[in-house]
Amino acid sequence: MAISLIQKYNVAGPRYTSYPTVPYWENDSFSTEKWLDSLVTSYNESNANEGISLYIHLPFCESLCTFCGCHKRITKRHEVEAPYIDAVLKEWQLYTDVLVARPLIKEIHLGGGTPTFFKPSELRRLIEGIFERANIAEQHEFSFEGHPNNTSKAHLQLLYDLGFRRVSYGVQDYSEKVQKAIHRLQPFENVKRVTDQAREIGYTSVSHDLVFGLPFQTLDDVLYTIDKSNSLRPDRIAFYSYAHVPWIKGNGQRGFKDEDVPTGEVKRQLYEEGKERLLQVGYAEIGMDHFALPTDSMYRAFEQHQLHRNFMGYTASKTQVMIGLGMSAISDSWYGFAQNEKDLEAYYERLEKNEIPVCKGHILNSEDLIIRRHILNLMCQFTTSWAQPELQFAEIDQVLQQLSEMEKDGLLHISKKQIDVTDEGKKFIRNICMAFDLRLQRKMPETKIFSMTV
Repeated sequence: MAISLIQKYNVAGPRYTSYPTVPYWENDSFSTEKWLDSLVTSYNESNANEGISLYIHLPFCESLCTFCGCHKRITKRHEVEAPYIDAVLKEWQLYTDVLVARPLIKEIHLGGGTPTFFKPSELRRLIEGIFERANIAEQHEFSFEGHPNNTSKAHLQLLYDLGFRRVSYGVQDYSEKVQKAIHRLQPFENVKRVTDQAREIGYTSVSHDLVFGLPFQTLDDVLYTIDKSNSLRPDRIAFYSYAHVPWIKGNGQRGFKDEDVPTGEVKRQLYEEGKERLLQVGYAEIGMDHFALPTDSMYRAFEQHQLHRNFMGYTASKTQVMIGLGMSAISDSWYGFAQNEKDLEAYYERLEKNEIPVCKGHILNSEDLIIRRHILNLMCQFTTSWAQPELQFAEIDQVLQQLSEMEKDGLLHISKKQIDVTDEGKKFIRNICMAFDLRLQRKMPETKIFSMTV
């Protein structure tokens, strides 16, 4: 790939886990009442047929990983576990009281933080407490994020017994120098142990999360990490770009100097050659930054045009409603977004007042809903069409004008009322989506709020 394309398209841009993106939410006109109205409307449309998804944020970590951009609370005091589980179950009770009809749960994901910070007994109390107020869909998908250093066989067995069949492990990189820089010392032996244990117990999908662009990381480090992970043959590999945004995350990402972080052409080479290695050993590219074996459900979802993307990332199943529980969790009714209080004490305080702890959000207008569909199509299937009247919008000529430059650069093909992203263009999918992002086009940010697309 020509370096000029990297220089041309390496700009700050969203990752599109939502549209509109969080900085463009209209918080001034948002209210908890409007959020709940949108939720009830969507829930009544979809719950009986397809069920709902739950994202549960478990924020505690024993140490700070300096590459992490998640909302977390660092502590070694495990007495925080029980009060937090109590709070999440209280929040769930408040939601189910509003929804009235019993929820049908199709999808659960435990994220963090470090879900395996919690004792198995507390995780049991959490999941069984969720189940007390819900029915479980026959074809459900339950997953969790495990830290290889503290995930025990007891964690894996307990969650398996409760219906979990997918686990993702944060690997990042096996270089000791990189691990020290990001404060994540984690030997391969621990990753092998928990991967093998998950398979012995019966998990049907094991995922490894790898990160490129980390401080001090070299091409040899990336290829070595991919080869080590491939020796365990995980069903999925997420190959993420490190988002260096210290102006947002503060001191947590200042354990190294800016010049220690690969950028531009160097960073893109890490991705290009890493991706090529993954394809060589049998993984298929799925959406942005994700790879799966042909036997995995995510690959099948991609092939059948059923892949979905939300605040949990890519999912093999789609629901119209996703409720986020826990500090900082984000919910999605399709017609609206809502984020919980990001401060733990504020989260607790709202629940003590019997309030659903939403602090900000956005209700989508008719234009938002159309643009959201196009961006989802691009992110999940690398194509979108506006042939149908419900997917047409006034500014399409303006969007096509921007895309014509990308077509000249070989990133996509424009045909009658449709665009298709090329293999070369997949690397720049965020840039392509930005052409459709009408809110971004109308008002470019005045300060740095997004990571670089390359």
